[in-house]
Amino acid sequence: MSYNQVEMMVVAASRILEDKKTVFVGTGIPLLAAVLAQKTHAKDLLIIFEAGGIGGDIPRLPLSVGDSYTFHRAIAAVSLDYVMSLAQAGYIDYGFIGGAQIDPYGNLNTTVVGNWERPRVRLPGSGGGNDIASFCWKTIVVMKQDRTKFVNKVDFITSPGYIDENGRENVGLPCCTGPLRVVTQLGIYDFNPSTRRMRLIELFPGTTIDDVRENSEFEVEVSSGLKISQPPSADEIDIIRRLDEQGIVIGK
Repeated sequence: MSYNQVEMMVVAASRILEDKKTVFVGTGIPLLAAVLAQKTHAKDLLIIFEAGGIGGDIPRLPLSVGDSYTFHRAIAAVSLDYVMSLAQAGYIDYGFIGGAQIDPYGNLNTTVVGNWERPRVRLPGSGGGNDIASFCWKTIVVMKQDRTKFVNKVDFITSPGYIDENGRENVGLPCCTGPLRVVTQLGIYDFNPSTRRMRLIELFPGTTIDDVRENSEFEVEVSSGLKISQPPSADEIDIIRRLDEQGIVIGK
């Protein structure tokens, strides 16, 4: 069955999620990935939205984290500060996050591109991104990859990854938290536990290591166990397209 890059990203992200866990999602790819996981291999995955919907049965793609669909058959409808406090208290296993820039240590920028005082581009800022990256046990980054996004050093750290080779604990962040995976249109990365740097562990079908290197400003470490991801199944693609029947995220 044919599929596009975004659908491959959704499927790859969904396969990372485990059953009987909690996940903090935004709209778009993270939501599609979480619901896909819930409808396939992780039926008891608890989905949590920033605007307060918890445990909903999502019938179609919401337009925002505050869309009424995020509360459909939910087990709770709470507030933004309550949801954030769940992460701070250690109740949220996974958080999805994205950014305009990412560096080798998984630090994300969604604030400015260029100098803070006179930026070339002013971005939306943190939103809930810093809270998710700081307090969820593990974060999954989903973003498109090119040399302007995979950079040696982000212009501004909006949401912390591992900060540097010394790790997060040195700046007061909770022990054992941090980025788990990075999913792009080219493949999947983890983080080397010794160096804290991003490491390529899976290539998507039809992608090469040269493609990855050409689309990164920093040198990409390649795992000795590098493998090719399994393509999406017909069932996975069918679920994604039914959820996003208008092609808002996956395209037409």
